Amino acid sequence: MGDPVEPELSVAVRNFAAEPPGDWRHILDQARAADAAGIDRIFVVDHLVFGRDLSAYGQPATGGVTGGVQPTGPDGDWLEPLTALAAMAAVTTRVRLATNVLVAPLRPAVLLAKIAATIDVLSHGRLELGVGVGWQEAEYRAVGVPFAERGRVLDETLAVCRALWTTDEVSMSGRGFELDAVHMRPKPTDPGGVPVWLGGRAIPAVARRLATHGAGWIPWGVRTGDLAAARDAMRPLVERHGRDFATVRISAALPTVVADGALDLPRVLADVPRLRALGVSDFRTLARLPRAGAAARDLLDELNGRFREAVAA
Repeated sequence: MGDPVEPELSVAVRNFAAEPPGDWRHILDQARAADAAGIDRIFVVDHLVFGRDLSAYGQPATGGVTGGVQPTGPDGDWLEPLTALAAMAAVTTRVRLATNVLVAPLRPAVLLAKIAATIDVLSHGRLELGVGVGWQEAEYRAVGVPFAERGRVLDETLAVCRALWTTDEVSMSGRGFELDAVHMRPKPTDPGGVPVWLGGRAIPAVARRLATHGAGWIPWGVRTGDLAAARDAMRPLVERHGRDFATVRISAALPTVVADGALDLPRVLADVPRLRALGVSDFRTLARLPRAGAAARDLLDELNGRFREAVAA
């Protein structure tokens, strides 16, 4: 087994809304509140465009979640996540900044590598990229990437990013790009590049990417009650590629439980000891934060304090 990793609490800053909020700068207040409250990581999600039909979100065969319902209609507001994280980096000093998850194949690989490196150096190494292939064919058509090839494009994208982040001179070629002895600077703060988390199920393709590129695994669509089985299925798939699974961090989504109009923190955190025993080190919540910075800070102070108590239990 690898060295134990201190459990971390990750909080969503919602960069989406079913109805226009009027002023989006409340997400910067929430980021400041998370920074001040000692939250380990804040994360945002990703969509560029939507087609009319969102039913694929509930279909695991195409990357969705069984019974899942998209949180907005096709006319919802969605801020571009990397741009939002860059803004949050400017108003925070210590909290880590993550995507959960970025549909990486929708972006040209070289441009993604440059944007990520830029955010990383400006934030003093606080960026983490959670990536996946997504579920919506309309988005892929919109940017001219074949939906059927999204897995191959993600593989290529991760390889290009890693090369540009870690190598002085890069020569590679692939779909739509030709790197002929090119240089990209500045490099990310960590010599190994920006940490990458892989979102997906316990299947061979995700395991291969995780073994090659992944700092951590985001078990997409896995209920916490099924996490032990998913972990046990993923371990041999990863180790088949020569990677010690104990070196892979695992995240888990905490439930959002509301009682009498307020977040029921004891129930939200009830499963933390069990999940920690399963090897989870990153606990993520999508609970809605108050828009006002002071109220967000109060909630996050209490959430963080109770989380640390649950970890110690």
